[in-house]
Amino acid sequence: MDAEHGVEVSICPSNGNIAYDMRAHGHPILLSPPGSLAGWKANPSQAGIPLLAPWANRIDGDVYWINGKQYHLNPDLGNLRRDASGLAIHGLLLFARGWEVEKLHADETAALVTSRLDFASRPQWMAQFPFNHAIEMTHRLADGVLEVSTAIMNAAVEPMPLCIGFHPWYQIPDCPRDQWTVHLPVRKHYELSSKLVPTGETEPANLSDPIPLAGRKLDDVFGDVNHDDEFWVEGAGRRISVRFGRKFPVAIAYAPQDRDVICFEPMTAVTNAFNLAHAGAYKDLPVIRPGETWKESFWIRAAGF
Repeated sequence: MDAEHGVEVSICPSNGNIAYDMRAHGHPILLSPPGSLAGWKANPSQAGIPLLAPWANRIDGDVYWINGKQYHLNPDLGNLRRDASGLAIHGLLLFARGWEVEKLHADETAALVTSRLDFASRPQWMAQFPFNHAIEMTHRLADGVLEVSTAIMNAAVEPMPLCIGFHPWYQIPDCPRDQWTVHLPVRKHYELSSKLVPTGETEPANLSDPIPLAGRKLDDVFGDVNHDDEFWVEGAGRRISVRFGRKFPVAIAYAPQDRDVICFEPMTAVTNAFNLAHAGAYKDLPVIRPGETWKESFWIRAAGF
């Protein structure tokens, strides 16, 4: 808790290590779990700031390519989630129970918690994505800003491509989404198929600024994020701003018309990047070499609450 700035963050390491609640002067700016925390853990649903890994969003079919080799997803293991088109979505770790808290610290300047997940500790995960790696995530609250920092260590003997992301659910309480406006600091828009999978074709974003949400939904993949700027949603004089670190060059903006929520999703690569890179249709898929560590952050702040 940051009492000076009136910001409080709650994290549940035993359910995906999700920051499930963030409040600014008592106002919840993240979509909270329904009901009790115990009920949410027993029947998990998306809320707060979930991690999408070892792939973010969709894989087009139950086959993917890495390092010139073809891998098959096994639906019989029971750990795949499907979207409305039947595509495997949001990876394997959305509500993972294997996170272990490594560090808790608070002083007059900041409060933080660091948790670690060893991917190879679950054979059913390795069966779907056979790359030994570990993830460390630190939630740090200072000066009213929440930093979510992620470090991924490749312990495999081959390069590991990185197509991960986060799916934060933001809201402005007591202000309907049709009164919200949005700023998206992006320059490129990815064309999507009818299954919401990038085709590899792009076009300039050409967005109005700001974008009114009234009568409009968003479910788009954008590239060329301007890292010197911030994503924001504003309504009733209140604003939630998000800045992406430079190793998150892709953003998904999601705002369904029937819910008072919006998602600015920091991504290391576009949806279905493993297969698009293999096909030569995507050249920006990052790779972690054996023994190396990738690290990046994004930052969330609220104003006017």
